[in-house]
Amino acid sequence: MARLFKERGGGTDSRRLSTSSLPTMPSLSDLPSPFGPLSVPLSDPELRESAYEVFVASCRSTGAKPLTYIPQSDRTPPSSERSANSSSSSSSSAVSSLQRSLTSTAASKMKKALGLKSSSSSSTTSSKKSSPGKDGIPGGGAGRKRAATVGELVRVQMRVSEQTDSRIRRGLLRIAAGQLGKRIESMVLPLELLQQFKASDFLDQQEYEAWRSRNLKLLEAGLLVHPHVPLEKSDVASQRLRQIIRGASERPIETGRNSESLQVLRNAVMTLACRSSDEFASDTCHWADGFPLNLYLYQMLLEACFDSTEEGSIIEEIDEVLELIKKTWSVLGINQMLHNLIFLWMLFHRFVTTGQVDNDLLFAADNQLIEVVKDAKSTKDPIYSKVLGSTLSSIMGWTEKRLLAYHDTFNSSNIEIMECIVSLGVSAAKVLVEDISNEYRRRRREEVDVARSRIDTYIRSSLRTAFAQRMEKADSSRRSSRNQNSPTPVLAILANDIGDLASKEKELFSPILKKWHPLAAGVAVATLHSCYGNELKQFISSVTELTVDYVQVLKAADKLEKDLVHIAVEDSVDSDDGGKALIREMPPYEAESSIADLVKKWIQTRVGKLKEWVDRNLQQEVWNPRANKENIAPSAVDILRIVDETLDAFFQLPIPMHQALLPDLMIGLDRSLQHYISKVKSGCGTRNTFIPALPALTRCEISSSLFKKKDRSQNSQKRKPQDGTMNRENSNSLLQLCVRMNSLYHIRAELENLEKKIRTCLRNVESAQVDISNGFDTKLELSLAASQEGVQQMCESTAYRVVFHDLKHVLWDGLYVGEPASSRIHPLLKEIDLNLEMISTTVHSRVRNRMITALMKASFDGFLLVLLAGGPSRAFTRQDTQILEDDFKSLKDLYLADGDGLPEELVEKAAAQVRNVLPLFRTDTESLIERYKHLIIEAHGPAAKSRYPLPPTSGHWSPTEPNTILRVLCYRSEEAATKFLKKTYNFPKKL
Repeated sequence: MARLFKERGGGTDSRRLSTSSLPTMPSLSDLPSPFGPLSVPLSDPELRESAYEVFVASCRSTGAKPLTYIPQSDRTPPSSERSANSSSSSSSSAVSSLQRSLTSTAASKMKKALGLKSSSSSSTTSSKKSSPGKDGIPGGGAGRKRAATVGELVRVQMRVSEQTDSRIRRGLLRIAAGQLGKRIESMVLPLELLQQFKASDFLDQQEYEAWRSRNLKLLEAGLLVHPHVPLEKSDVASQRLRQIIRGASERPIETGRNSESLQVLRNAVMTLACRSSDEFASDTCHWADGFPLNLYLYQMLLEACFDSTEEGSIIEEIDEVLELIKKTWSVLGINQMLHNLIFLWMLFHRFVTTGQVDNDLLFAADNQLIEVVKDAKSTKDPIYSKVLGSTLSSIMGWTEKRLLAYHDTFNSSNIEIMECIVSLGVSAAKVLVEDISNEYRRRRREEVDVARSRIDTYIRSSLRTAFAQRMEKADSSRRSSRNQNSPTPVLAILANDIGDLASKEKELFSPILKKWHPLAAGVAVATLHSCYGNELKQFISSVTELTVDYVQVLKAADKLEKDLVHIAVEDSVDSDDGGKALIREMPPYEAESSIADLVKKWIQTRVGKLKEWVDRNLQQEVWNPRANKENIAPSAVDILRIVDETLDAFFQLPIPMHQALLPDLMIGLDRSLQHYISKVKSGCGTRNTFIPALPALTRCEISSSLFKKKDRSQNSQKRKPQDGTMNRENSNSLLQLCVRMNSLYHIRAELENLEKKIRTCLRNVESAQVDISNGFDTKLELSLAASQEGVQQMCESTAYRVVFHDLKHVLWDGLYVGEPASSRIHPLLKEIDLNLEMISTTVHSRVRNRMITALMKASFDGFLLVLLAGGPSRAFTRQDTQILEDDFKSLKDLYLADGDGLPEELVEKAAAQVRNVLPLFRTDTESLIERYKHLIIEAHGPAAKSRYPLPPTSGHWSPTEPNTILRVLCYRSEEAATKFLKKTYNFPKKL
């Protein structure tokens, strides 16, 4: 154990502060137990007596010979007799643990390892005699009578009376006599003691009833509330024990003999105590090793290590006492790690609850924490981690209350103890974060410096608190000087006070905190700079004119800022970035910020009005192609004019910060233009808006030629009135869409001119300090991207609208309906040609090819959709393939326009999908069916042969795609195709 407390630093004299302590603060309420509630009303004296029983029983069980009862008068022989017998007693190896003599010749190894000097008063107090207090417990007046044995010392330290000690020993002797050779771990001590004593063994009935009640509560706590092995809700023995304990309040259990009630209690208790967490049977009883009962009992034992007559100090005999206390580990379920943790808590708890005057206890706790840190890294036991977390959280909570306002806690007289408290708080925080927190494990450790982070928090919190106090002091000073002719402004007074505070921080606190945070002083002055800056901003924002006070405050602020920056730079000379990060935390105190705020309000007003204008004018916009010769919407021209005028007005403002505030204006104008572009696109649809829903798959109906002629005649008559015509509404709609396209392109083109104008204006502004051509962004990125995307989206949506909506009567409702030979593509070509002519005369030349390309792709998609998803009104034979190929060639030629149209490579690339699918219509039915089956089996495996699954419609038509081949079969006017579809999928002939 001694190795746990290596001394950190020089001699012990410099560490112990006998005259200085922390400011008095609430102790007990300030430091709740970290072990959690017992949920059983066991008082501290009851826990202490129970712990002492375990202690005596454990020492007896591990001793070399049975216990013998020694009266108090025989335990402390005269000094001469003690001296005479010391040689013979020390030579005997069979002396019981509790009767081991105490030696005072050698200093405690434990205290030496703790860095604590042996008490000079120990030799003095050992010779003093004090009259025993009540029940043989020494009083605290003239000193403590030195105990002859370790057991006697522990009894006195735990405040157990001689009478109680005598009764416990008698009971243990009776138990030993009745259960020879039985280990303490194999019995339930409260149960055995209940068996041994009756009311006559106590001074009065009240003491007996309290003793009996305590043992029953102990059984309840150890077996029902905090069992070592968790209980099932349906456990019969636990229910029985609850009934017995509850019934004992009405009908007390008869103790001291093998009564029926006691036997019932024994049966229930032993059933619960003998349960094991593994499958292997064991004779070990678990009644005091459940959490947190065992921790509370062990804490009571460790209290014996602290002198009861000297507040907080550790006894000289701590080595011998701890050696005996460890014998209780097997009963209480304690191991070395738990001992280290609880002993840490006891050292810390003792320091706090004894008035925070014995600083040696705090230093010892700091050293003990080193061993706890090692333990935390070596185990992930959930119960240990839970106790560890709550204990360290309590310690950290206490330390942080002092450190988050360390200017109020420490001063030059107690500054040495600050380092120890910081060490405790930081070490506890590191364990909580690095060894317990799951969040830390998910992140790379080099990303988190717990110590630096906590110190950073302490510095910033404490300096903010100190700043607030100085602020209140300066305000009070200002009020007291109101009667003077020209009182000093509050912020000027405050600037001087904060300068003094920064100096104190640098000289007194930063040298200590720098051990954990290399930039401690820099962080402190950065915090003060920020606090004062906030006050300064409020002051400047309230100023409407330049006054003497205003100038005085600015001068004081300027001096303070220079002092703070100097400390920050000096503190960060050796840092990796040379203090740049800290300086970035300290933006200059610019008086111009108030002007900047006014300009920002001006920008917000202008931008807000522009957005309102967009919403209002677009509601009135009719997209008239005849509004101007460029076929551009008037609203597009107007919004660009307003943006231009806004930029002119901005650069004419009499301010020295155009460059700094320009981004705010750019963002506002950019978003306004983006809003306009979004409104122009809205309601025009997308490609998918106009593509019709695909009809369900059917098979062809093989009909007579007479029916085909009749059907062809009806379809021809139905289409004839619409051939070669354009619906006026659709025509106007197309022209309006073209105007929208032109408007978006116009905005896109004019954005470049606006950006050039901004760069020119910036060069002419005296306040511009950067190279405009390198590193300063003047682009309207949102509106630029939106206009480019908008033109493309409008081209595509307009093309698909024309093909699938405007030309629906000649494409979807007309092409190849009935017999392909009588309903060919020529009407569709004529309509597309009319639309192409309209596009060519309306759309801007730089957008025209994009629009025609989109129309070509849409018409190719429409052509393929008619062939593969045209519904039951269409059917094709292999002989129709030539018609399809010729028609598609005519469609391509329309866009090639004998070399005056789109580039041939572009047309051929767009036609690739149709060109690949058309050969399927020439392929014989049997080959198609075989190819289809092969692809299905290839996709789904041999199991698909029994029932070919229906392939999904992907929309990506291809000769190697099963759904494409299936659709060719659906529109194949042959008996073989119809039979295959009927047999395989039972497709209908009609919808």
